[in-house]
Amino acid sequence: MSAQKATTRSRKSTTAARGKPARLTAEERAAMKAYLKEQKAAAQGADMLRELFDRVAEMPPKDRSMAKRIHEIVTTAAPSLEPRTWYGMPAYAKDGKVICFFQSADKFKARYATFGFSDAAKLDKGALWPVAFALKELSAAEEKKLGALVKKAVS
Repeated sequence: MSAQKATTRSRKSTTAARGKPARLTAEERAAMKAYLKEQKAAAQGADMLRELFDRVAEMPPKDRSMAKRIHEIVTTAAPSLEPRTWYGMPAYAKDGKVICFFQSADKFKARYATFGFSDAAKLDKGALWPVAFALKELSAAEEKKLGALVKKAVS
């Protein structure tokens, strides 16, 4: 493929269906701003646990209660993980790399909250494995499963 065709194809893949440049949503822009703010705060030695709790406090009540419970689950299952925020979401890192995170349903106007793992998590199992889970509520069974996954992710 010629360089000109590759450039044309690349340009086409980054445009919306009607040929207009793809734009970030307001929520995506806010997440990017949050990420930049987090990087600056971390570099200045901010209390990242306080930042995490500040973001949790901003969540709607249902997501806030789940986020608090997930914090307990993660810190119990893997006390070595460092609490922080990631794109404005509660997250937990090892050696500066995010391992897992909680995303409020409200953050991107989704119908459920999400608990996810980054590629730094050691969850590999064959050629296909889940890295994010939809959460509508947390029962003892879900809490146990999340705790086991977090332990495996940092092993």
